[in-house]
Amino acid sequence: MKILCVSDQIDPLVYSTGAKERFSDIDLILCAGDLPSDYIDFIVSTLNRQTYFIFGNHNLSEFGFYHKQKQKKGSHPSWDYHSALDMEGSFGATYAGFKVLKDKKFRIPRTNGKTRPLLIAGVSGSIRYNNGLNQYTDSQMFFKLLALVPKLIYNRIRYGTFLDIFLTHASPRHIHDKEDPCHKGFECFNWFIKKFQPTYLVHGHIHLYDMNTPRTTKVGNTTVVNAYSYTILDLESE
Repeated sequence: MKILCVSDQIDPLVYSTGAKERFSDIDLILCAGDLPSDYIDFIVSTLNRQTYFIFGNHNLSEFGFYHKQKQKKGSHPSWDYHSALDMEGSFGATYAGFKVLKDKKFRIPRTNGKTRPLLIAGVSGSIRYNNGLNQYTDSQMFFKLLALVPKLIYNRIRYGTFLDIFLTHASPRHIHDKEDPCHKGFECFNWFIKKFQPTYLVHGHIHLYDMNTPRTTKVGNTTVVNAYSYTILDLESE
């Protein structure tokens, strides 16, 4: 299975008339945040492949359609939450933020000779640095991860593994992250990959100004991948 991963930057090789031919062998698309909705829409409509996305700490005009936000007293919401509940497939993509999902279209071989669906989990947002939208302290993110655990345990019981892909915007702490307040990673992501051992953790948020900078790091059984601009992964499947 070939997976196109994108984040943070509109890449001219992806956002082009030749994208359909260039990425004709792609099976799945992962959008790791900070991308405008019309860019995601272009990718989905051009490549016509199953696409999962999460939000970062920018390009959040659509965020309210997926997360009910408290309104300040006397203010008026800029979106209608109740009429937006059906927008799980906005711009033709599936929102994976703070969810555990299984995709039955893709079959992953099991050790017993049978197959199982592709297992994906995702979380949106970055570390809190200015109290902006979709920013969290490490403790807040940890509790959001805990909310995923029951479904991950079910995956383990039902399919023999917790997870194939963990889709995030921020990176784990001390893995691809930076020391400035905005770009520090989440320590709780290190706990998550140690406990649940996804095959890939795909993140964005960390810009690669020097494209010679390594974008993959192996941590135990998990490969941490920086999806900045775009990259392509291979995942064993049938």
